[in-house]
Amino acid sequence: MANSIYYLPGYGGRLGTGLGAELLRRGFDVSGRETVGDFKDLTFSDQIAAVAEDLTTRYWTEGSRVIANSFGAYLFLNAQRLIDPYIGKVLLLSPIVGEFSNKETGASFVPPQSGKLFELAESGGYPVPHQCEIHVGEQDWQSIPSSVIRFSGPLGLDVAVVPEMGHMLDKGYVAALLDRWLSKESADTTTDANTTIR
Repeated sequence: MANSIYYLPGYGGRLGTGLGAELLRRGFDVSGRETVGDFKDLTFSDQIAAVAEDLTTRYWTEGSRVIANSFGAYLFLNAQRLIDPYIGKVLLLSPIVGEFSNKETGASFVPPQSGKLFELAESGGYPVPHQCEIHVGEQDWQSIPSSVIRFSGPLGLDVAVVPEMGHMLDKGYVAALLDRWLSKESADTTTDANTTIR
């Protein structure tokens, strides 16, 4: 398990492309759930139940690592509702935490059970992962920084808001983040000097 990562890509994402491809290039074994095909056809409740089962049966050690991106992070955060606080390390990139819209493009998205995370966080009923880092672009209109902070604030989780970046965090930023986060010795949550922790 030391060289293994549980990965949840964004909506329509696959384990072997994008960030998953970078993790494979670095020599890690990547497993998780692709948000396509049979898994995508499941109800949302069944999707998060499957992720929760994956975590509790195969990735439940202090050395376990989870990386989730965009809608994949939404899946993780909702799966966490169903289980005890996750004991491994979690890295969330541009997490969706609820509904969003863009006035300029007219695009909008209301994910399933869109208000549940805020409800649990604000009531004190959300089981907070033991080690969780969150990174979001300052200009992200899907993973809106103020919404991410609204969710994470009551949980005591810091959010790194990355200046001048949108939903797709810069490859250089993510590469440096992975260098640190994947390091065996890393218990440090220091971020880039230009990143604001809120």
